[in-house]
Formats: sequence, C-alpha cells, structure tokens
Amino acid sequence: MKKKVTTLVAAVAALSLSVFALAGCSSNNASSASSSAADNASAETTKLIVGFDNAYPPYGFIGDDGKETGFDLDLAAEVAERNGWEYEQQAIDWDAKDALLNQGTITAIWNGFTMEGREDDYTFSEPYMLNEQVIVVKKGSDVASLEDLAGKTVITQVDSAALDVLENDEEGGRADLAATFAELQTIGDYNNAFMQLESGMVDAVACDLSIAAYQMAANPDAYVQLDEALSSEHYAVGVKKGDTELADQITATLKEMYEDGTVEELCKKYEEYGLTFDNWILK
Repeated sequence: MKKKVTTLVAAVAALSLSVFALAGCSSNNASSASSSAADNASAETTKLIVGFDNAYPPYGFIGDDGKETGFDLDLAAEVAERNGWEYEQQAIDWDAKDALLNQGTITAIWNGFTMEGREDDYTFSEPYMLNEQVIVVKKGSDVASLEDLAGKTVITQVDSAALDVLENDEEGGRADLAATFAELQTIGDYNNAFMQLESGMVDAVACDLSIAAYQMAANPDAYVQLDEALSSEHYAVGVKKGDTELADQITATLKEMYEDGTVEELCKKYEEYGLTFDNWILK
C-alpha cells in the first residue's frame, strides 16, 4: 500500500511538472507573440501628414468644387502612395507651422516652402522648384520699378519669404528698399492681400513668383509684375530637424517622378494657374 501511495505521489508530481512546463512554454509563446507584435508596431507604415496653407495657389488652395487641391498636395499624395505611406493633408495656420511640426501634429511642411534662411530650423529635401520674390501692382499704377515704391504701402503675408527678404539687412536682403516704403504691412493670406490691392488700400503686394503668376492668370487685366525681382530662391519640403531619412526618401521619390514624367504631367495640370515645368530643378 505504501508503495502504491509513493507511486501515486510521484505520478502527481510528474503531472504537476508537466503542467508547469506547459505553462512556461505557453508563457514563452505569449512573450514571443507580444515581442513580434511590438516589432510589427514599430515597423508600421509611415504616416505623411502634410501641413499647408489653403490660400496659397497653385501649391495649395480651395478649388472651385470646394475641395483642397494644389500642385504640392498632388506631389505629396503621389510620394506617399509610392512609398506605401498613409497620407493626410491639414490646412494650418501658417504662423503655427513650427509648433505643429515639433509636436508631431504634422510631419512635413509642403506648400511652396522656401528653404533659404531656414536651413537651421528644419531638415529639408533637396530643392525641387525655382522661385523668386516679386512685386505686383495694379495695371495703370505709377509704380514701374522698385525705386518707385518709395513712399508707397506694400503688403505681404505674415512669416513669408517676401517678408524675410524685406526685413533682412544682410547680404541678399532688401531692408534698404523697405526703409523707403510709407509702410510695410502683413496679412494672414495672399488672397486678402490682393483684395486690398484691388481696392486701393495698398499700392503693391510682395509675394512669391508663383503667387504673382496665379493672380495675374486669374485676373489678366488687373495686375502687372515689376520686371526686377526682390530675390531668387528655392522650394523644398521641410520636415522635423534631424529626420534625414524622411527627407531623403521624399527626394528620391520626387526624382523618380521626374524621370517617369509624372512631374511634367502635374505641372501641365496647373499651367492655367501660372505654374511652369521650366522651373522644376530636381532631376
């Protein structure tokens, strides 16, 4: 009887060890599954969230159908699709773009974004578009040259490249010219700036070449651009400082899109807004 009891106890002990071993194996499997899930999570698809100004045609604006459209938005959507990234575009307060980028609300600023003078604040893709800062006046104005702006009221967008040029007294800046103005005003968006020009509230608008081309194409009898530019510069995609991987991948994909003709097709799509393929420089 004692032998049987001993045998039974041994059997129960062996069974307990088996159960414990199975539990340990199950725990290890669960741990592996959890680790695998974590690995998958860390490798999940990049989400490209583009911050843009929806009053900045032809790069980003509200179309006649009430939907957001624009050359840069089309470029961004195509880049995201080719890389298998989720894509989202967010119309933003342009003055808040830095805060939004740094807190991760957006992952790229892609909207006719001038890189010169901002290199220390962002990591940029390679520049893709040539641009200039120019002056636009009403047709029939007595302003025919930059010198004629003396004593005049000039308006530009807040935190714009044109404002940077007109406030900069270092090499390439035109603070000397702005000092001759009666006043240099700023406004939230260029559409309203041109409304003020049309109404006669201001004498001139300082803006990007693309904005000038768009406004003159839309209102051919209303405006004229001065021949002399304030400055020349380049557009690039700005991402958070240090994110070279994202910037480089955007650059590589844009080059691919140039090679297969996609860029030229998109330029033609926006030709009526004053955009030209001749200004594309990323090849």
